[in-house]
Amino acid sequence: MIRLTFILFLALLFFYGCDPIDKVEAEIAKIDVDVEVSRFDREFAAGKVADLPKLKNDYPYLFPVQYHDSIWEAKIQDTIQVELLSEVGKSFPDFVDEKQDLEALFQHIKYYFPQFKVPHVITLTNEVEYNYRVILADSLLLIALDNYLGPKHRFYVDIQDYIATELDKKYIASNVAENFARKVVPRLRDRTFLSDMIYYGKILYLKDKLMPSASDAVKMGYSQDDLDWAIAQEEPIWRNFIEQEHLYSTDRDLQLRFIEPAPFSKFGLDIDNESPGRLGQYIGWQIVRAFMNNNEITLQQLLNLSAEEIFKKSSFKPRK
Repeated sequence: MIRLTFILFLALLFFYGCDPIDKVEAEIAKIDVDVEVSRFDREFAAGKVADLPKLKNDYPYLFPVQYHDSIWEAKIQDTIQVELLSEVGKSFPDFVDEKQDLEALFQHIKYYFPQFKVPHVITLTNEVEYNYRVILADSLLLIALDNYLGPKHRFYVDIQDYIATELDKKYIASNVAENFARKVVPRLRDRTFLSDMIYYGKILYLKDKLMPSASDAVKMGYSQDDLDWAIAQEEPIWRNFIEQEHLYSTDRDLQLRFIEPAPFSKFGLDIDNESPGRLGQYIGWQIVRAFMNNNEITLQQLLNLSAEEIFKKSSFKPRK
């Protein structure tokens, strides 16, 4: 009897001592997702002109009808295209690790958004059109692998460092998560700088939930040095925003200076060249994190709250 009581005590201690986050992750791990990956890039690389009819039949959405077959015949034999596909083949001889990352991401998405349907993943190339490296449609996820060969790859020598940093395979799942987040985080009518910051803060907080094991640098699309700089300078960044009365400004120039991708943020100070871009997004993220730490609210409820309410109830204080 004493032994049974002791076992029950240990069981209760374990149950109540478990971190709630661990419990959520345990539930997420039980979610079954079936990720189908088709390596169109490898099939196209191995194909000949005679194989085009089959490729078009298997992937009709990749062959727009307005383009004549001669375009694809030339492309399949083009030396630059052949070299590009060869480099992708070297960097991605398989897609095992990336598939596992996507499975974990999709498990988390289905936990928080049960209606989500796992898309069919198609890997391809798009001639390093890095603005379109990931496209998430209702039933398809297109991933252009020539945009993930590593920031120092020779194909990227003419691309600025702040863009090339993210052209690495470790950012694939983060880019997919961002594509999904943009579909579920609504753009509200308020066009203030604060609203812009909170909008991106919601997207980044959603990544916190969908990619809990990823580093903040990966979620943000920063190098670790850029993230370290942002953390170290949080207080002066916030002080500048307050002193310059940026928060409620509707000046769209602020979006270019602090929200949109850029080599650095533009304070008009000596520190500008040391700073990473998109610091407005980073600060918005910290505000949303503070709000969620200080309020009992679901993830879905967060998405529709106004920037003003989130800011006022966040009790945000920057790190010093």
